[in-house]
Amino acid sequence: MNNQGVAISLFSGAGGLDLGVEAAGFEVRAAVERNKDAALTMEKNFPHLDSVIVNDILMTTTDEILEHAGLRGGERPDLLVGGPPCTPFSKSGFWLDWKRDGLDPDASLLQEYTRVLREAKPRAFVLENVYALTYNNKASRPAFDRLLREIKEAGYEFDWKVLNAADYGVPQARPRLFIVGAPEGEKIPSLPTATHTGKWERRSSGTEGAAPYVTAGEALKGLVSDPEPEERVGGQFGHLLPDVPPGDNYLFYTEKRGHPDPLFKWRSRYWSFLLKLDPGKPSPTIQAQPGPYVGPFHWENRRLRIPELKRLFTFPDSFEFVGSRSSVQAQVGNSVPPRLAEAVVRSVADVLS
Repeated sequence: MNNQGVAISLFSGAGGLDLGVEAAGFEVRAAVERNKDAALTMEKNFPHLDSVIVNDILMTTTDEILEHAGLRGGERPDLLVGGPPCTPFSKSGFWLDWKRDGLDPDASLLQEYTRVLREAKPRAFVLENVYALTYNNKASRPAFDRLLREIKEAGYEFDWKVLNAADYGVPQARPRLFIVGAPEGEKIPSLPTATHTGKWERRSSGTEGAAPYVTAGEALKGLVSDPEPEERVGGQFGHLLPDVPPGDNYLFYTEKRGHPDPLFKWRSRYWSFLLKLDPGKPSPTIQAQPGPYVGPFHWENRRLRIPELKRLFTFPDSFEFVGSRSSVQAQVGNSVPPRLAEAVVRSVADVLS
């Protein structure tokens, strides 16, 4: 590896962001992750890490993180990365009044990131989060404004933008917020230009004339995987899935669509209810904790298998997850697609080099 410097990872999860960090030339020397399965996944796939700091960031000092990275005597890391848990501001969570009102205690984890930024003084940083953090409502906007203010107070200038993973060759339409920055007075990294283009949710995105989106069909082509016990969709609505056309959802069964025996009212469910992959398009956003009838489901009328989830996130086929099926779903669904992460971190590496 053409190592460009030492990276520290906060809220590491299974290491999707960290794979991109290392592909861009850095070495992750310290990682903080409180979930035991995700920490074991990190240790299994990043053998140069002596161990992951398995602890709540609230109980972990910056000095401890720096020491874990082998940095002493005022040495500072080249890169700080992390994606604080996004539950308080996720689009799918705004149906809860207390989340819309900004009362979720996890919201404070953004301040733990800026605390380490202020104390560790890295040469550059990358922060990732849900794009709903930028919404202009009473939960998101004050938290976003505070975050940007604290980054400035820590002595950093920055660039921020919502990036769609599909615009960077990931076979999944997954918009995420990225903030990149460097100390005041130094050259500020810019977020990367999209390498792909296409349509998602009735809008066009990417760079005109760029390569077309990578589709789910292309990503899963040639993949051989064993059936999983949990892949069958049963229960009250599972039998409806086979008739849903690829790329469609429960709206197929509505009067407005002309169904002879309508079962649902128009827009009475969340859009991912009975949602099925279209092999000719990127996958819709894959969630960490989907309900029993929340897709995307495979066009073969089943839940996605773990090897398929890895392909749709651009994890290497050889990447090994630790934990139960539901734990792995959460680890993957909370991850930054490594290919997107690499594109972002390379734009930062270009400035540092």
